Amino acid sequence: MRKTAIVLLGGLGCFSSVAAADVVGVGAQVSYWDSDLTGTASQNSDEVDVDDDLNLDSDDNVNLTAVFEHPIPVLPNIRVNYTAIKQSGNGNVGVDGFGDLLPGVPVHSELDIDQLDLTMYYELLDNWVNLDAGLTVRKLDGDLKVEQRTLAGNATRTKIDAVVPMLYAAARFDLPLTGLSVGVEGNGVSYGGDSLLDGSAYAQYDLSVLRLQAGYRKMSIDYEDGDDAMDVDLGGPFISAGLDF
Repeated sequence: MRKTAIVLLGGLGCFSSVAAADVVGVGAQVSYWDSDLTGTASQNSDEVDVDDDLNLDSDDNVNLTAVFEHPIPVLPNIRVNYTAIKQSGNGNVGVDGFGDLLPGVPVHSELDIDQLDLTMYYELLDNWVNLDAGLTVRKLDGDLKVEQRTLAGNATRTKIDAVVPMLYAAARFDLPLTGLSVGVEGNGVSYGGDSLLDGSAYAQYDLSVLRLQAGYRKMSIDYEDGDDAMDVDLGGPFISAGLDF
């Protein structure tokens, strides 16, 4: 994705002369995301369905966000986001087997996906309509372990490890004198057969420095790393609470 990175960095530079925050602001949020998982994982020519075959289900999906905004026009605002996704389940890899696993044997599976985002963005509008745009650099780590339950230690792993540049955009519409607002935000990139898309829509309520959100988040990962690949979708409602100064 090298050419993609150059294009996105060039686009970020165009925003630097457009707008900046009026004052210094900081904020932090913690979110719980109840997501469903569909899709496939692959090793060489072997493929397994993470829902139908492995019966993976959500264990604990946590999202942490910190934001720093400032009034210096040339420098971007900073947003750091960490998402930890954990899924597990008991299933069967089917008649074709998967990796070193025998076909038709019960398996226990665990999927861990960690994402660390550094987003550099500019405020293009900052009134009752808020519009941000910029660039996200995402560190993506995915690890799927599938282990036969009847033969302890007979297991296979599918891993992806990447640093990916993505476009970032967010819009929020405030309802005057209510503390209520609605918004959307997302990151995305597609290049060379790989793609990462991550978006959400939400309703928000601000009471003094307290910020509450509820909404829906959808993420798609279609990424190949050597002989390993994941093509999965996660989607579901989330709730969050945080402070905004």
